[in-house]
Amino acid sequence: MSIPNPFTALAPRTSHPPVLPPTDVSYVVEDTAVGRLLLAVRADRRVVTCAYAPDDEAAGRWLQRVADRVSPRVLRRPADTDALRHAVEDYLAGRTRTLDVVPDLALASAFQREVLSGLATSVGYGQRTTYASLAGRIGHPRAARAVGTALGGNPLCVVIPCHRVVPATGGIGGYAGGPAAKERLLALEAAGG
Repeated sequence: MSIPNPFTALAPRTSHPPVLPPTDVSYVVEDTAVGRLLLAVRADRRVVTCAYAPDDEAAGRWLQRVADRVSPRVLRRPADTDALRHAVEDYLAGRTRTLDVVPDLALASAFQREVLSGLATSVGYGQRTTYASLAGRIGHPRAARAVGTALGGNPLCVVIPCHRVVPATGGIGGYAGGPAAKERLLALEAAGG
């Protein structure tokens, strides 16, 4: 009597690569001209995250936020992020003044949504505003510091250009990607692309 091989059932039946199941969010971590960014998009290509992730720990924190607030079905699928990656690359190379992507503010708090929406609609390419001025534009004239805090946690850096907001007292202020990244973005826009 022969003993059946228990591994026979595990043997592949075809020579095709495995097909990954659909995902709700695809991401990639990309080195860019302004630093290492975690880029994440929904299945419909709305941009959930374009955030600075200087190391794997920072990337892990952003991915956990995506899993907690959007969907736990998050996979590293660079091809699904191609449109966003190319848009960011073209913007940072000065080939375009806008990112032709649809932002999704799922990771933003209610106040951040107010701040980021106000920023996106009122401060154009090459323009700058102050924290206090942006606070006034969104109907919270005494909330300059809160605006700065909201921008500091922007889940859509570059896509919603918080680098355009500077202190009224001079200088460039804070930025999630660091001062060199903010200066580079401001210089790129000041040069006209």
